[in-house]
Amino acid sequence: MGAVEIKPGIYWVGAIDWSVRDFHGYVTPNGTSYNNYLVLDKQVTLVDTVKHDFSEYTLENIRGLVDPAKIENVVINHIENDHMSSIDRIMALAPTATIYITARGKKGLDRFFDTSKWQFRIVKTGDTLNTGTKTVTFLETPMLHWPDSMMSYVQEDKLLISQDAFGQHLASSARFDDEYCDQYSVSALEHAVRDYYANILMPFGTLVKAKIAEVRKLGLQIDMIAPDHGIIWRKDPNKILQMYLDMANDKADLRVVIVYDTMWHSTEHMTIPIMEGIKAAGVEVDVIKLRATPMSTAIKRIWESRAMLVGTPTLNNIMFPSIAEFLTHLRGLRPKNRLAGAFGSFGWGGGAVKEAYAEFKKMGLEAVEPGVEVLYRPGPEDEKKCFEFGRQFAERTIEFHKQFNNDQPGKCKP
Repeated sequence: MGAVEIKPGIYWVGAIDWSVRDFHGYVTPNGTSYNNYLVLDKQVTLVDTVKHDFSEYTLENIRGLVDPAKIENVVINHIENDHMSSIDRIMALAPTATIYITARGKKGLDRFFDTSKWQFRIVKTGDTLNTGTKTVTFLETPMLHWPDSMMSYVQEDKLLISQDAFGQHLASSARFDDEYCDQYSVSALEHAVRDYYANILMPFGTLVKAKIAEVRKLGLQIDMIAPDHGIIWRKDPNKILQMYLDMANDKADLRVVIVYDTMWHSTEHMTIPIMEGIKAAGVEVDVIKLRATPMSTAIKRIWESRAMLVGTPTLNNIMFPSIAEFLTHLRGLRPKNRLAGAFGSFGWGGGAVKEAYAEFKKMGLEAVEPGVEVLYRPGPEDEKKCFEFGRQFAERTIEFHKQFNNDQPGKCKP
C-alpha cells in the first residue's frame, strides 16, 4: 500500500491482509488490516508493529520514509500477536530504541522474546513521551481487551491511537472513514463496527463506558481516532465514540433471533410455526441455521436483537454439538439484557432443551420457561403449540424491551 500521512509528520505504515477469513475463530469475510504508525520527529517513534507474516510490508513502508535504524522509540500499545510479533525485526534494525509499554505488557512480552538486551520504559496513565515537537500521552485500558492494553494520545495533533478499540476487520484500499464510505456505504462501515464489537468487546461494556468517561474527564480533545484494525476515523470521530457508548449500553432492536440446528429436520420444522407466532405478535424475527452460518455472524445478530430462541435436537441426552459449542462461545462473551428461550425435538429421551436453559442460567439471562419439546417429527397439534410458544415469547419480548427506554427499534439494523 505504501505509507499514508494521517497527520503532519505521522504516517500509517501498516499492512493489508486481503485473504484472512478466520481470525482466531471469528469469520472475517472482508479480510483485515494491521495498522501501525510512524512519527517522524526529532526522535523517530514507531507505534505498534504488525503481524509477523507481514513484517516486510511495514519495514518497506518505513524505509520509504526513513532508515529503520533511526527509530529511537517503539510504543507497544498491545501485545497480541497481530500487533507486536514483528518487534524482533524492528529491534534487530534499531537495537538502541526504547520500548514504551505497560508493566503487564512487559511481563507478557518476556514470554515471547528474549528481551534482556532491549531497553524499556514502563508507563502508566498520564505518563508522556516527548518526541521533539510532539507529546504522546499514555492511557492504560486494561481488559480492553487484554490486561496489558493501552492507548496513545498525540496532544498537538489531537490524535488518539486506540489499539484494538474502535477498529473493524476490513481490508480496504481506503485508509479513512470518508474514503471507505465513498467506496461502499456508511451502513457497511457501521455493520463492520458492530460485528467487531459483538465478537470481541461485548464482555467489556462496563469498562468501555468507564474508559470513555475517563477520556472526557481528562479533557482530551480528539479529532482523529486511529485503531490497529480497519479504517481511521477522521471525518467524525465522535460518531464512533457514540456508537461504542450505545453498544456498551446494550442497545438492541425489538427482534427475536431463532438460532437452531437439526439432525433430521424435525427441529427445523418447529422453527416455522414458532416464527409465525412471533410475527403474529408484531415482532421482527430472523431464523439462522447454525451449521450454515458462521458462528460470529450468529453472535452479532443475537447481540443486535433483544431476544433469542435456541432450537436443538437431543443427541445422547444432551444438546446437539453445534448448539453446545455456540452457547459455550456466547457464554464467554457474557451477553446482558437479553431474553432467552429454547425448543427442540427428541427421540428416545429428551434433555437438550433442559440443558439449554441451564446454559441461559449460567449466563445470567432472563429466560421464558418452559420451552417446547416434540417427540420425533412435529404434527398438527405440535405446530399449534409451537405457534403459541412463539406468540407468547414475542409478547414477553415486547414487555422486556420496554425496560430499556433508551433503545429504539431499528437502531442496529445494518
